[in-house]
Amino acid sequence: MALSPGQAQETMPPPPPPPPTPAVDEGELVVTAIARGADRLTTSISVSSIGAEAIQQNAPRSVAEVFRNLPGIRAEASGGEGNANISVRGLPVASGGAKFLQLQEDGLPVLEFGDITFGNADIFLRADFSVARVESVRGGSASTFASNSPGGVINLISKTGREEGGAIQGTIGLDYGEYRLDADYGGRLGEGWLYHVGGFYRQGEGPRSAGYDGNRGGQIKANITREFAEGYVRVYGKYLNDRAIGYLPNPVRVTGTDANPRYENIPGFDINNDTLHSRNFTTVRTLDGENRPTIRDIRDGQRPLVWSGGFEASVDFAEGWNIINRFRLSDISGRFISPFPGAVGDAQATADSIGGPGAQLRFASGPQAGQAITNPASLGGNGLLASIVLFDVELNSLNNITNDLRLTRSFDAGAAEIDITAGFYASRQDIDTAWLWTSHLLEVRGNGDAALIDVFNASGAPQTDAGAVAYSASFFGNCCRRRYDLRYTTNAPFVSGTARFADLTLDASLRYDFGRARGQVFGADLGGGRVGITAADLNADGRISVPETRVGTIPYEAPSPLNYDYDYVSYSLGANYLVTDTAAIFARYSRGGRANADRLLFGPAIDTVTGRLIDANAGVDFVRQAEAGVKWRQGGATLNATAFHARTEEQNFEATTQRFFNREYRAWGVEVEGALRRGAFLLTSTGTWTRAEITSDVLNPAVVGNRPRRQAEFIYQISPQYDTELFTLGANIIGTTASFAQDNNALKLPGFAQVNAFVAVRPLPRVMVSVNANNLFNVAGFTEAEEGNIPANGIVRARAINGRTISAALRYSF
Repeated sequence: MALSPGQAQETMPPPPPPPPTPAVDEGELVVTAIARGADRLTTSISVSSIGAEAIQQNAPRSVAEVFRNLPGIRAEASGGEGNANISVRGLPVASGGAKFLQLQEDGLPVLEFGDITFGNADIFLRADFSVARVESVRGGSASTFASNSPGGVINLISKTGREEGGAIQGTIGLDYGEYRLDADYGGRLGEGWLYHVGGFYRQGEGPRSAGYDGNRGGQIKANITREFAEGYVRVYGKYLNDRAIGYLPNPVRVTGTDANPRYENIPGFDINNDTLHSRNFTTVRTLDGENRPTIRDIRDGQRPLVWSGGFEASVDFAEGWNIINRFRLSDISGRFISPFPGAVGDAQATADSIGGPGAQLRFASGPQAGQAITNPASLGGNGLLASIVLFDVELNSLNNITNDLRLTRSFDAGAAEIDITAGFYASRQDIDTAWLWTSHLLEVRGNGDAALIDVFNASGAPQTDAGAVAYSASFFGNCCRRRYDLRYTTNAPFVSGTARFADLTLDASLRYDFGRARGQVFGADLGGGRVGITAADLNADGRISVPETRVGTIPYEAPSPLNYDYDYVSYSLGANYLVTDTAAIFARYSRGGRANADRLLFGPAIDTVTGRLIDANAGVDFVRQAEAGVKWRQGGATLNATAFHARTEEQNFEATTQRFFNREYRAWGVEVEGALRRGAFLLTSTGTWTRAEITSDVLNPAVVGNRPRRQAEFIYQISPQYDTELFTLGANIIGTTASFAQDNNALKLPGFAQVNAFVAVRPLPRVMVSVNANNLFNVAGFTEAEEGNIPANGIVRARAINGRTISAALRYSF
């Protein structure tokens, strides 16, 4: 993928092909997390962008696969089209999502909090032909020009139709099941009017063998702009209706030692290409979020349903004065449902733990349903059973409304040009979700063929019901039948000042965030005599089976309130010195905060009677960052290098392990990005070296001094590309050194390099045929593991990047 700092294209270029795109477009302005658009060479922030053509060339399978090409960004792109863990510059991913990094569309957050449990912001994002470029700011002014984003901002910027044209493209998976159609068009409607519309639809099994079409749905985005002499007004909308499998950890065999492990496929199950999803496990009985019997469809997977609309207006209303306002209202709902292996072990031993000594097994689904399993040691070709906790979550409402208003005064003060900006940001974020987890037994078999397994005791009495062990999370101690009904309001006045001297630019900014957390939660996990298990005849057969004695229920009769306020101050100071017309040096120091949201609930930080904070400091975590660097560009070459140091506070909750975190971290290192264009050849590259450690841990002091889990010392990407009028070919190499699976710093996740490759041929005017290979060499790259040591049976539950997928596309530009 050609990562071109400063490169963006509003439309796909129609043949005949234009001359090779320069590595840097010196005219493009940075627009993310700053007061007003500015040339990156004169700003004291670390900013990069990826253009539309570069995104499409490598056919990323998710937005996380786009983000990992940005310097300093650690994107664990192993969860499918969403549910990725994303961080920046050594800042921790203690639980999941993107806590310290805000994901935006057109300058406003997708969600106010990027780590809502089972509602990560990237689930509600798609990269298609409507995106002009992806812009990122690491550290720096992200603390003061956006709320809850002290680590940085990644902003998907939409095309507006300023350049007339568009394209339609059909894509087919050559070695995996997927069909996709992308299209966009934009241009001028008349004097002063611009428009753009774009979107996609796709359907197929997806990059792993699930046994059914796990990815199906699409998106459409549109905007219309009225330009006039003093500015513009833009109105836009988005509709996303999609289903995409959410890949959770899968079993893999690990031999050797913790320090030198060897990861191997389990017989019958390929860690790169298989998943614990199956055509034989598509529905489940349970109680819904209102405690009513229902049947849930596991094929919904990650199910975002988004209606959003808003406007952006910029007006120069007097000499030197500008006002800009961005507003968006989003109606967001959906579902997250995916099987998580609470444990993977010997089939007979697992059955005995449920049905007692001498327990018997039978197939509960699939072509052998009802047949006895006479040799459990051969089940699935490996003799293993997965004790599945089905993560089943209703996303009733993640609705949000946001508004960002800025007033800027620019004037000449003689020795310096001065910009003063004052603004006010306001948002309201709903978190209304219901956790409806259930427990099941599933054989470990690939190709989407895994069957549910029933257990009978030695006397032949059934202990399970169509593979269901309990209609609750029995493998997690019957926890987590929960309902969240929460509202978070955020308000933030902010001010910034920039002084530009001949070669020196100084800037300072200040932001004051104050907010409220209101609502209530329900769940037996709150204690106080609350009951979360009942008996119910879910299948209405007139009897109560053993699993039906363990039915999870939400105790609505005993709510716990949420009722606290918080406030904090963020600031950022920066300086940039233009050494020559082509080189600059800069330095910055910032402090930013992140208000904690739903992950504080059901833990020690909230009083379950009053809903107030027990620890007044628990409401906000702070990040303090210092950075200094150099920027250089000349002709077709660029080089940017930044040294950084960060201290981070972290309070969090992890659903998969039921653990709370209360820690402090330190990280320091260097990030580098460069691009070189020589004739038809373009080379872009990024690399980030990071040293990080846990400096304090209230709940687990034994890990102090250790490297945070999954934090590699070095991550990198290298993208060579060769362009001619007839064809383009290139590669994109994403790499990481080894990291530790858990904070105990024992079991290692090996380093790996993933190679993506593409070739595009233009045989006719306006026509392009391309082939893209993702993970060309089918490398097994592990991004996380549940175990901190190799267990006695050698089975580790881990998430790996997808195996090789090759797609072909035909595009017509107009």
